[in-house]
Amino acid sequence: MAIENADKEERLKAALWYSVGQTIDAHTDINATAHFIGSLSEMLYAQIENVSQDLETFAKHAGRTTINSKDVLLLARRNEGLEEVLKQEAKAVKDRDSAR
Repeated sequence: MAIENADKEERLKAALWYSVGQTIDAHTDINATAHFIGSLSEMLYAQIENVSQDLETFAKHAGRTTINSKDVLLLARRNEGLEEVLKQEAKAVKDRDSAR
């Protein structure tokens, strides 16, 4: 089981590395080295791990096993710009769902 998890993690990191490289190529004029892309990917992977742990903790604290939009908004509370965009999107989704 541990080997399978390690293999999945390595495949996720490889996919992230590829996506970061593709994004840099598509949206910048930077000639990024493999070392730069690898470093950026590792930093991004660590941030994703932190965010996922925080979201799981928020849901668990609320007595839920499923992460919902309230958890995401709670995570974004220190980034006012992001929080506002997420609130607007959550409202748009809610309005769309209620119109159905």
